[in-house]
Amino acid sequence: MNPRSALVAAGLLLVAGAATPVAHAAEPPPGTAPGVCPADGGYGPPLSSPATTATRLFGGRHFLEGPVWIADQGRLLMSDMAAPAGPQRVQPSTILAYTPGATGVETVIADSGSNGLALSPDGLSILAATHDRRSLSRYRLADASRETVAGDHLGAAFNSPNDVTVRSDGVAYFTDPDFQRGARPDGMRGRTGVFRVADGTVSLVDDGLRQPNGIALSPDGGTLYVGAYGENKIYSYPVREDGSTGTRTLFATVAGPDGATVDCAGNVYWASGADGLVHVFSPAGEPLGTIASGSGTTNVAFGGPDRRTLFVTSGRTGDSGLYGVRLGVPGNPH
Repeated sequence: MNPRSALVAAGLLLVAGAATPVAHAAEPPPGTAPGVCPADGGYGPPLSSPATTATRLFGGRHFLEGPVWIADQGRLLMSDMAAPAGPQRVQPSTILAYTPGATGVETVIADSGSNGLALSPDGLSILAATHDRRSLSRYRLADASRETVAGDHLGAAFNSPNDVTVRSDGVAYFTDPDFQRGARPDGMRGRTGVFRVADGTVSLVDDGLRQPNGIALSPDGGTLYVGAYGENKIYSYPVREDGSTGTRTLFATVAGPDGATVDCAGNVYWASGADGLVHVFSPAGEPLGTIASGSGTTNVAFGGPDRRTLFVTSGRTGDSGLYGVRLGVPGNPH
């Protein structure tokens, strides 16, 4: 997920598509999501109509997931997951880059083993939910070098980390369903869960969800959202200043909730793997409408120079593609 862009560091902030001088803001306190949303944005409705349709930008990939916008590079990174292979039935993955306006994509990291992606607060690396090593990994953008951020919990191997979100102080949260565990041993003894990583320490957030999948933070960092794919439910957790979380509550219901993101007004966008729609909710969980992007919708991320383009990964396996739609509220820089 994305931290402050170079424009903010230079004293500029993108508001309604234009660069406007603003005063340098103080560093956000722990608990706020990375990046800066314009203050007093006066946001209107995010959707032009309750039923909006995204445009296909390209296709022909195997299974796209985990898009994340890299503001300094002006491009979108995403994972392309291939079919299970080898005796352990593990899915190989590649991280691709798409530059708006280009006719194709380029390979950034081959054999990444990744699913969901997030940008580190310093902007120098991406955190990746990596099912190949059943870990949370860090890839440096400069040289694609890899290191393990979280490899187990209390000595037990994860199932297959799926998606990740990170806040401004580096505290990361990730989901661990068993979708890509393959034929490897079940170190979690039948449990699938959500974990937090802070200062190198891995802590359990919740292991009572069936197949937790997408995960996102509210703009103020005070709420963590998690989609339970096996329950068709989205839950929210209050987040304390130290990164710990409170009791979950039901936020919304979606068939097959996959990846998610939020905008600067706190609206929540959740991809449904069951109906091919992105479901949009207010911060209170009220349905605001949907965005259609074909079948097999997997994940979403805001991007573009003003962050008003919602990118959606979607499509049948073997012809997975990227879609885009302009929205009325910019995405939270996370």
